[in-house]
Amino acid sequence: MTLVLEDEHVAQLLPMADCIDAMETAFRDFANGAVNLPRIRYRSATSDPDVTYGSNIHIGTVPSLDVAAVRIGGSARSTEAKGQGAEARKPDERNWGFICLISMRTGELLAIMQEFVLSGLRVGATSGLAVKHIAREDVATVGMYGSGKLARTDLEAFVRVRPIRRVKVYSPTVAHREAFASEMSAQLEIEVTAVDDPREVVRGVDIVCCATNAGYVSGEPVLDGDWLEPGQLVISLQNSDPNFLKSEVDDATLARSSTIVLNDKESVYANNQQELLGPIERGLVSWDQIALLGDIVAGKTRLDPPSGDQIVYYKNNTGMGIQMAAAG
Repeated sequence: MTLVLEDEHVAQLLPMADCIDAMETAFRDFANGAVNLPRIRYRSATSDPDVTYGSNIHIGTVPSLDVAAVRIGGSARSTEAKGQGAEARKPDERNWGFICLISMRTGELLAIMQEFVLSGLRVGATSGLAVKHIAREDVATVGMYGSGKLARTDLEAFVRVRPIRRVKVYSPTVAHREAFASEMSAQLEIEVTAVDDPREVVRGVDIVCCATNAGYVSGEPVLDGDWLEPGQLVISLQNSDPNFLKSEVDDATLARSSTIVLNDKESVYANNQQELLGPIERGLVSWDQIALLGDIVAGKTRLDPPSGDQIVYYKNNTGMGIQMAAAG
């Protein structure tokens, strides 16, 4: 029997800690040859000249769990330009996507799942997995840029893998950062403080996380790498694609990073991620500095936690079919 799961079911059935465990299995399998096709994108005209339709598709397998997944996300967009592109038309202020979960042993369709809640969980869980395998055991402080869904799920994941006690958050919208501080303090039972100065986010913290929507609007970084302090782990979520140039960190962040960790190298080219390709082409970054999260999880690449003058940059650089399969 095929299950049909709506977002509220997913929220009840998949705690963050379990999702992190699932991502660990997925990335270990990926390092050992599991199938993952880079994101496929297309755009199409519609019968309404003021609306275009865009979709992106992920396909992946997790052999250890005997599951495969196809994820289809779609959005209708106005043809009127806003920021770098066009404004999405979102029923109920959300994106729409779904996942087909398939048994690799029988070919049976196991489930069809709404993906709005799951998207936040799997992004957060993957960032949490990176913290688990890269950050020092005693990290306790986080500086957060952004106050939306992904900032919330990333922070929850950090708390599940490290003894986080104090967080600073900045959003340019005062009400948003204050609401984030109040709600996440209560939810996670830690100290979360809203700050007025974006530079203050970085001062004296162990982890700096960028989880913003700034890339869609301006394409300009939110983090100045000159603000960073030795020994920090930097995380960012925004990634360029053929339609948008998006980067939350600047060249100084890349130049100061001893190691850069990615989810997938192939997607850098498939999705035209110019925030990485540009610095590589200019010689600011070398592929020799870049490691894969799956190889670290699988023990194929050794990466010590940042210490001394080192800064490590983890770029959660793409959604992957393996994530959809494992989370399902």
